[in-house]
Order: sequence, then C-alpha cells, then structure tokens
Amino acid sequence: MKVLAITVVVLAVLFTVADRVAVHFANKEAARLVKEKYDYGNTTDSHVDVSIEGFPFLTQALSQSFGHVKLTARQFTVDTTTNAQGGYLPIKRFQLDLHGVNVTSLTASSAEVNLATGTLTLSYDELSGVVTRLAGSGGPIRVSQAPGSSEQAAKVRITGTVGGRNMDGTGTLLAQGDEITLTVPGARQTAPAWRVTLPEGVGFTAARSTSDGVEITMVGHQVTLGRSRFTR
Repeated sequence: MKVLAITVVVLAVLFTVADRVAVHFANKEAARLVKEKYDYGNTTDSHVDVSIEGFPFLTQALSQSFGHVKLTARQFTVDTTTNAQGGYLPIKRFQLDLHGVNVTSLTASSAEVNLATGTLTLSYDELSGVVTRLAGSGGPIRVSQAPGSSEQAAKVRITGTVGGRNMDGTGTLLAQGDEITLTVPGARQTAPAWRVTLPEGVGFTAARSTSDGVEITMVGHQVTLGRSRFTR
C-alpha cells in the first residue's frame, strides 16, 4: 500500500508538471497567432498575453473545448482611417475574456467563442499627444476627464492653443462598432477616426471617462477567432 501511495503521488506530480508545460506552450502559441492575425504586437513596447484558465488543461485540450481564456494586449497602436501623419493612437490596455471557446482540432487556427466581454483603455497622455500632433500648430493640447459620459459617448475636457486660439471645452470620444472618433470643440478639421481590429462578432458597447483614462467596453456573441467563418 505504501508503494502504491507513493506511485500515485509521483504520477500525480508528473501529470501536473506535464499539464503546466503544455498550457504554457499553448499560451505562447496562441499569443503568437493573436499578434499575427490582429496586429496587437506592432510596436517594440507592445505585449500580448494569452492565458487558458482552468485545470487540467490537457483534459480541455482533448475535449477541444475551453471554459475561459483571457487575452490581454498592451501598448500597440492603431492609425487613423485616413492614415493622417502623426495620427497613430497607442492603446494602453486591451483585454478580452472569452467564455466557451471551441476549436475544431488542436492545430486549428480558428475557434468559435460563445461569449466575449472586454475593455479597451486609452490614456489621457496618449490622447493629448495624438490631438496635439494632428492639430499641427500651437502649443500642446491637453485631454482630461470630464463629466457627462453616456452610453457609447465619453466626454473629455480639451484645453490648449491651436492656431493662436485658446481652447477650453468639452469633446466627445465616440466608440461604435470597431471605430473610435474624437470630436474636438472648435476644430476646423474632420474628427479623426481610428479603427481597431477586433475578432469577428465583437463590438464596442459603451465608453466613459474615468480618472485613469477613457474606458471602452466590448461584447460579442458567437465570436470567430482567427479565420472568418466565411473563409476556408
């Protein structure tokens, strides 16, 4: 009985080690595919992390179904839809919680997700930088928190000098679909817009101005990761 007990313990330890090694490899491979597909790792400062939750991983892998997967990306950039010079916007943090992930095989480059929820955060410093660059003249422009956010429109305070004119008013950052636009009070140019590459089926649902930055929430049902369900 003593030998049997020791054998069981050793096998349990070996299984746990093998399980953790396997999940570590799977997390790294998934992060690589995310970078390749969605371009979330397009700067030297960016970081992409995928974490497959739950234990044991190997059992989930054999069933080709994962209960909860976390995707986090930091400090990647998106450009304006018009590719305006200096219009790049760094994304401070992007996170998706994927619930009910089903793959067709262990080597598949696509998966179906029952529910995806997440947030995207923009820092006021980065918003200030892109608005200043796009203004083209005058002093630095400062974007900060403002009251009055509602549904998909976050209110921000915008102060500074543009073309010799003092600016102090409330702008609107609108998040709809996969697109973010920023309306600057008194600006003569068209409101800049940025498109974020989201998994098919995920869209922005709300935006609000917080003390740490503008927080945009996302939701998706029957989401496709990787290849589109309409392509081979």
